[in-house]
Amino acid sequence: MAFNTRGRAMLLASLSFAPLHPVLAQDTPERNITEQDRPGQDRPRRTPDDPILIDRIVVSAVRPDRAAPISEDEMAMPEQIALPADATAIAARVPGGAFFGNGTLSGQLSYRGLAGERVLGRINGQRFATGGPNAMDPPFHYAPSVLVERIDVARGIAPVAQGPSLAGAVNVQLFETDFADGPDLSADLRFTSQYRSVDDSYAVGGMAGVSNDRWRFGVLASREEGEDYEFPGGTAAGTSFERNLYGAHAGFRTGAGELFLEYRRSETDPTGNPPFFLDIVFFDTDFLQGGFRGEIADDVELTLRLGHVAVRHLMDNQTTRDPAAPPDRARATFADADTSTAELAVRIGKANSYLQVGADAELTDKSVTITNPFNDGFFVESQPDVQAERIGAFAQWRGAAGQVEFELGARVDSTDQSAGEPQLGAAVPMGPRGLAAAFAAADRETRQTTVDAILRSWLPLGDITPRLTLARKERVASLLERFGWLPTEASFGLADGNIYVGNPDLAPETAWIAEIGFDLDAGAFSLRPTAFYRRVDDFIQGVPFDETIGVIDSPVEMIAAMSGDPTPLQFGNVDAELFGIDMDFAVRTVDRIEVSGTAGFVRGKRRDADDNLYRIPPANLRLSGAYRGDGFSFGAEVFAAAGQDEVSAFNEEEPSESFAVVGLFARYDLARGLAIEAGVENLFDEFYAPHLAGRNRFGASDVPLFERLPGPGRGVWARLTGRF
Repeated sequence: MAFNTRGRAMLLASLSFAPLHPVLAQDTPERNITEQDRPGQDRPRRTPDDPILIDRIVVSAVRPDRAAPISEDEMAMPEQIALPADATAIAARVPGGAFFGNGTLSGQLSYRGLAGERVLGRINGQRFATGGPNAMDPPFHYAPSVLVERIDVARGIAPVAQGPSLAGAVNVQLFETDFADGPDLSADLRFTSQYRSVDDSYAVGGMAGVSNDRWRFGVLASREEGEDYEFPGGTAAGTSFERNLYGAHAGFRTGAGELFLEYRRSETDPTGNPPFFLDIVFFDTDFLQGGFRGEIADDVELTLRLGHVAVRHLMDNQTTRDPAAPPDRARATFADADTSTAELAVRIGKANSYLQVGADAELTDKSVTITNPFNDGFFVESQPDVQAERIGAFAQWRGAAGQVEFELGARVDSTDQSAGEPQLGAAVPMGPRGLAAAFAAADRETRQTTVDAILRSWLPLGDITPRLTLARKERVASLLERFGWLPTEASFGLADGNIYVGNPDLAPETAWIAEIGFDLDAGAFSLRPTAFYRRVDDFIQGVPFDETIGVIDSPVEMIAAMSGDPTPLQFGNVDAELFGIDMDFAVRTVDRIEVSGTAGFVRGKRRDADDNLYRIPPANLRLSGAYRGDGFSFGAEVFAAAGQDEVSAFNEEEPSESFAVVGLFARYDLARGLAIEAGVENLFDEFYAPHLAGRNRFGASDVPLFERLPGPGRGVWARLTGRF
């Protein structure tokens, strides 16, 4: 089967902790700097430690709130990989994580088989709506890896205090200047620079800040650029990228609290997206947030956060697409997304025994207009002024019953969604005009209420801690899934070549979740396995538009057929289940030598049909071995994935083959706070195509059309990092 045998393809035109094992920690020689040398390490209220609830990946040299080392000899683990431009690939290294390869800057995180809007993604604690209707800018598109300090992943499910989310929650923390310990000003300088040969890319980023015990101020910036990457067999065309980011942040300490403010500007320039019909021309995005966090009385903490994110986006099939689409099929799509957020929470009690109550609101306004750059009379508002207004409230109780500790929480959210009337140009044919008129005459507003409830419990028994999680989580359909009236390939990044249309009658997804596992830390050996089951009622995915599949007897099917897909899909509710097991582990039986890794397996099935869910990652294993000396470290890492043959027949998903890729890495400490790192990726120049990789749609590429994009070939990388 090819990519489009059924004709669906378009024609070409917070809590956090340092993990138990260093495979999740990628830091530089900051380990030699004492707590007295580091200014401003007294902000525990931003990141209280709780290893039961959160996985942490430390990316930079900075570990501002680590209370204990990740290994007994307090040596830092060297970096195992070249920092990818897409921070999602780093987050995917947690147990249960996987990576949708939709483009160099457009990857999506899959967590225990769920992806897209089902996984809550935030940057510096701020949630927002992406701008691209095909998720060319998922949340971590705006987090250059060279500026990432750490990535916190809620283990299994997101706490109700973080907002609605069907699966886990991930927060990326960028560099930020801390308060100093005294009244004298202290400087804080951090930087990362990297070169990678496989795509001839460079990245440089850093932060400069000053602070004392009452004020802090910092600026940060990064620049990244890369060419098409090489693989065994040629060049993957359309994978070049270019991105800039700059911003500033400030804080003022008032007693035990802090007033804070931050602003960032992200500018993505022409960047290829081979799995999609269009490529990025630009993303110009502004982030602004501020508020207060800290104690307002003894054992009473207040968090107030206000934020706004504005995304401005253009994508087309002319700027980087090779060959460019002919004039009659040329498209340039403009998309805007504005998100305003407000959060208020009060916590009463101690760090491990408290009651927290709060409320939050999220207002989203999006629009998408499709144009033809060669015809001023052709424009279609495929998402006309679509809006979502969500207001929620929650209560979360952390306590103990005897020796058993627990976190119990519940939240309720009310979401209003609406759409405007689409405007069309004079050159738009009658088919879309008829659909637009029908959409304008229909009810374009809906309100739904969702309820989440979670219970996470654990029993500390010395070296071993059994744990159990039970939860009910819900997700309201996205604006695209509900109001996408025009049949297009927009699917929020599924990149399956199908044409989709929205469904205003979608019910919320409801997941019933059970997880059981334990944390074992016996010094020389650590192990953290988790078995999980998710039963999802009203799971949203594409279903046949009508019962007469392949018979073109409706305006939607007629328009889809004109674009090359006579069997369009409509977003609909089905029933699904996901189950599996994942773990991380470390062995430290020999002085200075450690073997560590992660492993995972997940299975996704439909319960209402004899089929599997689409784009479920195969079983995988990541294994790293390292020697850590005084000022010099080196090691090797292997990542292996099994073949995936439990694929979705409905989505015509093809099986994938197993593979294993080996890399080498080393680090040398040039001075305190300064290190050079280097490595070799894909040491044996293995050809492999990850199961979750997108399919190529660039004609002028060495990757055949509609085949999975292969992984990078053998290459070397070098990186210089430091903090002063």
